[in-house]
Amino acid sequence: MEFERAIVVFAHPDDAEFGSAGTVASWTRAGTEVVYVCVTDGSAGSNEPGVIREELAEIREVEQRAACDVLGVTDCVFLGIPDGLVEVTLDLRRSLTREVRRYRPDVLVTPDPTRFWDEERRYINHSDHRAVGQACMAVLNPDSSTRPMFAELLEEGLEPFEVRYLWIPTWGEEADTYVDITDTIEVKIQALRCHKSQIHDWPVEDWIRERAHKRGEPAGVEFAESFKTFKLREER
Repeated sequence: MEFERAIVVFAHPDDAEFGSAGTVASWTRAGTEVVYVCVTDGSAGSNEPGVIREELAEIREVEQRAACDVLGVTDCVFLGIPDGLVEVTLDLRRSLTREVRRYRPDVLVTPDPTRFWDEERRYINHSDHRAVGQACMAVLNPDSSTRPMFAELLEEGLEPFEVRYLWIPTWGEEADTYVDITDTIEVKIQALRCHKSQIHDWPVEDWIRERAHKRGEPAGVEFAESFKTFKLREER
């Protein structure tokens, strides 16, 4: 499926690279304009003593922008909410609605608001991820598409807009769409490597290839990313 424009919304720097960077690289190669919206400042991304939030936030923004350059992402908007403190507020909904109305994407990629743990039940999903996903559901309906919602955005020249597709990275039985990233998995790994403050010397290549291979099996390809997708409106 080809899109003219896409927005990928995520909580922390590196979230998008783990979840959908292979797909994003495929899209940008095909001419899709992709914009990132990073909700937090990433400032809680270290447990090392003495790390200062403000300094880490600056590092992580630089890392995220470097990853965007690798992937061909057009722009990355940082909303700057402190890492770990995301809540579904009207301010967050308004900020996300602003970007959706500004860029008017065909597809919105966002975290799963219903995911509380991973498939192996070894990881509890970060509350920021769920909150961002939940806020994006409100953006899709009613915020971005409804004129009375956030009428102040009309004063900025941002007219209501209906997003046609929603894609949520997932795998297992919930996945219904598989993107072959065999040709872009090295780009995904290169983008992840930009997040040096998080990756360190972790052999991320092996982990990414293993997971992408498992996701590719149902689709009969070597490497894939998988999504549950929604067609929210028909062409007019």
